[in-house]
Amino acid sequence: MTNHQTFNTVSLIRKKRDGNTLTKEEIQYLIKAYTDDKIPDYQISAFLMASFLNGLNTEEAAALTESMLHSGVVVDLSDIPGKKVDKHSTGGVGDKLSLILAPIVAACGVPVPMISGRGLGHTGGTLDKLESIPGFTVDVTLDRYKEILQKQNLVLVGQTEEIAPADKRLYSLRDVTATVESIPLIAGSIMSKKLAEGIDALVLDVKFGSGAFMKKHEDAQKLAETLVGIGEQFGKETIAYLTNMEQPLGYAVGNWLEVRESIDCLNGNGPDDVMEITHLLAGTMIFLGGKAESVEEGVQMSHRAIEDGSAFQKWIDIVEEQGGDTDVIKNPDSYPEADFIEPVTASASGYISEMDAFAMGMVSVELGAGRKAKEDAVDPRAGFILHKKIGDPIEKGETFATLYTNNKQMIDAAKNGMADAVTIKSIKPKPLRQITHRVDNSGIHEFHVQTLRNS
Repeated sequence: MTNHQTFNTVSLIRKKRDGNTLTKEEIQYLIKAYTDDKIPDYQISAFLMASFLNGLNTEEAAALTESMLHSGVVVDLSDIPGKKVDKHSTGGVGDKLSLILAPIVAACGVPVPMISGRGLGHTGGTLDKLESIPGFTVDVTLDRYKEILQKQNLVLVGQTEEIAPADKRLYSLRDVTATVESIPLIAGSIMSKKLAEGIDALVLDVKFGSGAFMKKHEDAQKLAETLVGIGEQFGKETIAYLTNMEQPLGYAVGNWLEVRESIDCLNGNGPDDVMEITHLLAGTMIFLGGKAESVEEGVQMSHRAIEDGSAFQKWIDIVEEQGGDTDVIKNPDSYPEADFIEPVTASASGYISEMDAFAMGMVSVELGAGRKAKEDAVDPRAGFILHKKIGDPIEKGETFATLYTNNKQMIDAAKNGMADAVTIKSIKPKPLRQITHRVDNSGIHEFHVQTLRNS
């Protein structure tokens, strides 16, 4: 595209609205004009909705990714030794894995330059969780980003103004225009940020089920294949896993509540479902980073980093490096609780057979843990703790969740929402399969975690 080539914005919106294909130059024009404030929010919102409804093909998705990637700087980390590896999750309820695996992988010698997002829809964002730690700074300059990574082998920040500025603005708009769950828009957003970080390889946790953006397994598979394809197209080793989000991950949902559960995980006391996926993703990152000969060896190294305390020490180090209060990390009981703490009890006896993770995520938003509009603040203390998961027995009147909020007016609605999100039956359900497939440059492969357990 020449610098002088311009298009009629309304014509491009109409073209996509009518189901036609935009050229690379047309997409580049839209993204650049929006970034340069020559197109208002309402027009790019119309483009997003047209793209959501009619889809973008492979070439359009790649053009969108490239346009957003080059709307800012692409970080050069070549002066930092080693293969730089990051992980990205497509988002789920209670997904605090980044807080656990990043220090594990860094402690194992692989540099992790992690740029994360805020809460989107019914899911919490890693930045909101990090900012629940008093003093923790997620907004840094690019020079400081490199400095932290060089010193700690890890950096946990938000998008700087220089990195994919087009995506930063589109990400906020998608949240409030009901255009979050589009495969090409998700893929472009993820990959433009990740490719701009200066990484050499990427591990993806692509979730499916009620608490994921991709409810259907086949949609999650399509997203994983799109992401891996874009990564490989840009010369980055990319591996994705399809993981189950039919119920919240772990027991804690909410910003500080999830940080607290992450501390338990790093001290070797994490819930099995959280640790199973954490060790797999961390092991894959360690393998791609060249510190293990196989994913299996990487998983073993991940376990050792928990057992020998090096992962938790790395967590303390990065919190301190980025201005956070390490006292609350070492003594999480010292963190102030929410003003209102309310139990939710079972209406019948039996087994928890289903959980509507999406509905539970929306309850956490109502309690104050998430945002309905992009300018909303989040309450770090709000959220809930589950005491039961799918397959667990429960008695009528027994507490299955505890709500935490500073908004008394929301308690009754939140309790009803939580009660409605749980199905209790007399027959014990089959156990959920947490990790179903691996997607890499050779295609999609059914995954059996047992092979890792036996290694």
